[in-house]
Amino acid sequence: MARDNPIFNQFREHSVAEFFRKNRQMLGFSGKVRSLTTIVHEYVTNSLDACEEAGILPDIGIEIRVVNGDHCVVRASDNGPGIPQKLVGKALGMMLAGTKFHRYMQQRGQQGIGAAGCTMFALITTGTPVKVRTGTGTSKVYSCDLSIDVKTNKPKMLNEKMEEGEMRGLEIEGEFGEVKYDKGEYGPLAYLKRTAIANPHAQIKFKGPNDEEVLFPRASDAIPERPKEVLPHPLGLTTSDLVEMAHHSKDRKISSFLMNNFTRVSSGKIGELRGLLPDVNLNAKPRNLAWADAEKMIDAFSRLRWIAPATDSIRPIGEEQVKKALVNILNPEFMSVRERKPKVFRGGVPFVVETAITYGGNSGRHTQSGVSGDVIRFANRAPLLFDAGGCAITQAVKEMDWNRYGMKEFDSMPITVFVNFVSVHVPYTGAGKQAIANEEEIVGEIKLSVMECARELQSHLRGKVRAGEKEAKKKAIMRYVDQLAKDLVELSGTGDVERLKKKLVKLVEGKYKKKIEDATLEEIAGEAAAAQLEAENSKNEGES
Repeated sequence: MARDNPIFNQFREHSVAEFFRKNRQMLGFSGKVRSLTTIVHEYVTNSLDACEEAGILPDIGIEIRVVNGDHCVVRASDNGPGIPQKLVGKALGMMLAGTKFHRYMQQRGQQGIGAAGCTMFALITTGTPVKVRTGTGTSKVYSCDLSIDVKTNKPKMLNEKMEEGEMRGLEIEGEFGEVKYDKGEYGPLAYLKRTAIANPHAQIKFKGPNDEEVLFPRASDAIPERPKEVLPHPLGLTTSDLVEMAHHSKDRKISSFLMNNFTRVSSGKIGELRGLLPDVNLNAKPRNLAWADAEKMIDAFSRLRWIAPATDSIRPIGEEQVKKALVNILNPEFMSVRERKPKVFRGGVPFVVETAITYGGNSGRHTQSGVSGDVIRFANRAPLLFDAGGCAITQAVKEMDWNRYGMKEFDSMPITVFVNFVSVHVPYTGAGKQAIANEEEIVGEIKLSVMECARELQSHLRGKVRAGEKEAKKKAIMRYVDQLAKDLVELSGTGDVERLKKKLVKLVEGKYKKKIEDATLEEIAGEAAAAQLEAENSKNEGES
């Protein structure tokens, strides 16, 4: 029989646990420090999305306790809408069952791993379920111990309880093995700090081992406006995208398929396409669209003039909110913030790039050896801590000629470069969601936006240099004030040294405050002599 064929037996089913173990690195659960930060990341992003969708200002709590060596207990809580009892299993205990991937609107998570991946990680590293407690504000609080059936990928709920209570929100607690708590730049605390920067409307409380407590207060009471689902834009589509969508369409004609499934395609644009594609039948059925015709249509799209893509599907943080967040966390001496106009990359997906550069204050990466320039990366407000070397943001910043902007020593300056990539579907390099693919359009937009901020910082640094030179000249002249006062009194044979000294100081700090770079010691001495003569004349007139 076919089942006895050794070739056939190669294609056997695998359990989700086996899939998880073999793909841990791709999913973000590799390395003890990274695994713990990934767990915090998944819980926090879910809480932020849930609160924003319900119009609630997020209050998020994260607590980490170290137990049994390389085991940690993580407890996450929020004040969101909670999860109804019937959806708890699917949301937290079923791999690849996410509801976000097919929605054409901006969200932090996409792949359907998320919190269910954390449940699986607890299961394969400690053999224990996670504890869940949730309330939707209906006087009922549901709790259970949640696990996953690794063979069927189905949730298993034990010790289920329904109690009276006014709780609204979600609490999850799990014990995880093969993890390590670290306070460095890749640990949970660093992740939460960056989350606070990109989400100024959220308040985050952290409690770590040894009763370490940190509060990141919200800097804004404005809840981000919810993005809306939109259709893809024709620009940036590939032939494969177009053929696949057409073959699944229920429209009767290719022309109606284009108008119903893509934004900015009107009857007028269809007329223009007919002129560019005389040998392509736009009245044919979409499911019969041939690859060669689809290639011609993609080429024609690139030759048409299009209205920019709608931005209803994406919601940048906003310039004012970014400023509030950076002041709240970094308190910089200087700050420049930019938001670029929407663009389109492969797949017809619109995106926006937000950037900022801060200087001074708590900017930069601070270590025992000193301070250095820092690049903090975000995708849809979620921090990207790992895989920096393969990220489009890192590539764009590295390719800049910082010397051109007066920052030759960028690596040793108190500078933070902030970049937030906003899109419906972020082109991550892996399911771990820690690096953005090096798409040409994305890298180019990031570079242009960072360069705009860098030019403003360049002006600020030049002003600091001029002010420093001015102050140095002023100090050089002030060193001669004492001697000049004594010499003038001695030469004139009369006068009060202290009184003359005060007049000289006032003269330097007042009249020459803005012109000190042009003043010379001789000029000041001449002014001082005139002041001394005027004082003596006044004295003589008084005596007479």
